[in-house]
Amino acid sequence: MEIKNKISLILFDMDGLMFDTQTLGIQTWIKAGKSQGIDISESIVTESFGLDIHGAKKVFKKHLGNNFPYYDIRSLRLKYTNDHINENGVPVKNGLYELIEFLDEKTVFKAVATSTERERTERLLCSAGVKDKFDIIICGDEVSNGKPEPEIFLAAARKMNCKTDECVVLEDSLNGIIAASKANMIPLLVSDAKKPSKEIEKLTAKTFNSLYEVKNFFKTLDL
Repeated sequence: MEIKNKISLILFDMDGLMFDTQTLGIQTWIKAGKSQGIDISESIVTESFGLDIHGAKKVFKKHLGNNFPYYDIRSLRLKYTNDHINENGVPVKNGLYELIEFLDEKTVFKAVATSTERERTERLLCSAGVKDKFDIIICGDEVSNGKPEPEIFLAAARKMNCKTDECVVLEDSLNGIIAASKANMIPLLVSDAKKPSKEIEKLTAKTFNSLYEVKNFFKTLDL
C-alpha cells in the first residue's frame, strides 16, 4: 500500500494496541462472571472490544439477557484488572516505546483516541510512562457516540487542525477500524493475536503483526 498524502496526525488506540489489556480483560470478565455464577464466554468479551461503556453493555445484555448486572460485574472485573496491574505493572505491547521514540523525532502529531474513560486512560498511560508523549488524548466518556462511529477520531483531527485524509489510525479491533474508515482516515490494523476477518481486511489499508512492523513501515514514509 502506498500513502500518497502527507501524514499530519497519528492516532493510537489504547487497549489492545498499546497495552495487552484485552487478554487481561477476557480473563477478568470471565473471573468476575464466575464469582457471581454467570458464564461469560470469551466471544462475548471480544465482541465488546473497541466499544465505549454503553456499547459494551448492549453486547453483554444481548447475549446474557436484560437482567445481566453489567455495571456490577464490570466493577468487579475492573477491580481484578487493577489488582493485577498494581502487582505486575501495565502489560505494554512489544515495540510501543520504540515506535513512540521514532515518532518523537518527526514533525507528525500523536494522539490517543480510546473508548476507555479518562480516569483509567490517564492512569494506564502514566503507569507506562507515555502520557506526556502525546499531543492530545480523547477518551470515550468525552464523546457522544463511541466507536464504531467516527466522532472520537474526528474530534482529535479537529483539535489538532488536521485534515482527515492526512490522519493515520492505529487500531486492533473491528469497531476501531470501522470508525477510522468512516472518518475518511487511513486505518492500519495491528493484530498479533489472530488472523483478521475478511470484513476488517476490506476496510484496512495495511495489516501488521506488531508495533515494530509499524515503525519499520513509517520509516518508509516522509513524516
